[in-house]
Amino acid sequence: MEIVYIFCRSDAIRIPIFVYDRHLFNFLVSVGGGVWDAYRQEFVFGRDVPSDRFRIIALYLPFVWVDTNSPRPLSSFGFLESRDKIAESCLSPCHAEQVGMGKPHSRKKKPCLSTDLPETNTPVTKPASLTDAIFPVAPPERLSEYWQNKLEAELRSRKYSPQTRRCYLYYNRLLCRTLQKPPEKMHPDDITHFLASVEKDREYSASSINLAISAIKFFYNEVLKSGIVTEQHRPRHDGRLPQVLSKEEIVQLLDMEKNPKHRLLLMLVYSSGLRVSEAVALKKEHIDLSRKVIYVKQGKGRKDRCTLLSEKAALFIAEYYAFYNIQTWLFPGQPPSRPLSIRAAQHIFNKALRRAAIPIKTSIHGLRHTFATHLLENGTDIRYIQSLLGHATIRTTERYTRVARRNVLSIKSPLDSIF
Repeated sequence: MEIVYIFCRSDAIRIPIFVYDRHLFNFLVSVGGGVWDAYRQEFVFGRDVPSDRFRIIALYLPFVWVDTNSPRPLSSFGFLESRDKIAESCLSPCHAEQVGMGKPHSRKKKPCLSTDLPETNTPVTKPASLTDAIFPVAPPERLSEYWQNKLEAELRSRKYSPQTRRCYLYYNRLLCRTLQKPPEKMHPDDITHFLASVEKDREYSASSINLAISAIKFFYNEVLKSGIVTEQHRPRHDGRLPQVLSKEEIVQLLDMEKNPKHRLLLMLVYSSGLRVSEAVALKKEHIDLSRKVIYVKQGKGRKDRCTLLSEKAALFIAEYYAFYNIQTWLFPGQPPSRPLSIRAAQHIFNKALRRAAIPIKTSIHGLRHTFATHLLENGTDIRYIQSLLGHATIRTTERYTRVARRNVLSIKSPLDSIF
């Protein structure tokens, strides 16, 4: 369950948002009196903003109010109450008029929330519930359950990963929902129009558009068998350089992380070049302390591989086993019978990055980039790095040569030869 935390302090009201949610973000913008802190990933409101204004959040997500100035600092909302009951208690009179609950103070008064129904010349129908009035209903799905099941079955029969299945279903549903057409009535021009719209309105990257093309092409060629996307051109990938931390920043990052479980997670991702999905899926049996090896089971592409285990990480793991009494998962989640989620691991890294005051904008995957780059700078053969990272082709590994400084350290800038 996603929960919103609101921290009420003497100087400000802070609402961190670690996972983007469009409805919540737009609502907080509409509240007024606040600013978005992109570095800390949180909204900051002045103390003059009434606290009752935030209660509508409970219509969408439960939230916990943390008041540092109160003898009872914790209050929760939206866990047990029904949505309509919450709406009746927190809607303003002008908004209640729109859903038929009362009369406004003035009929010329503007709506109180940016998510209110717009003023148009067309008649406005009464929403089915109070929640629909505050959070507008999304367009209806046009990809029927029959075709969704057919696509799911075809993907499973070919042993596609759960993440790939979710992505393929998502993009095909988004296509039909955006154009409001069933798949049987799609044409090649519709696909082009859809890809152009998501690039313009949603600012999708080249990799996201390529994934959308693969998803749509698979459905219409392999499931529907219409073949309408055979001539679709794919955008070129962005030539972005990997974000890499320096060795000093790695030391600072690990030193500032005091939680043993979180620190070990960051240590292994960096020291062994693991993907975050591979790190959270590690079990005790995958760690060979005597040989200093980590066995990655069913990594990307359902491939097994071995990667190195740092001696310092091995010593830390031995103490970690005894402290946490690890039996199965190396990083147990909630409940302990399941591993730590990928989202939680990303959140751990983001908090550590802010705590260490490192200004670089990167994700936990940046530790894997840093691992490869530091090995190259230390003179490790690129073929060994390819094997450790689990890359299918050497071209994928060669991109780290663009950021490694091993070959350019001996080159002098012409400015240095002038003075």
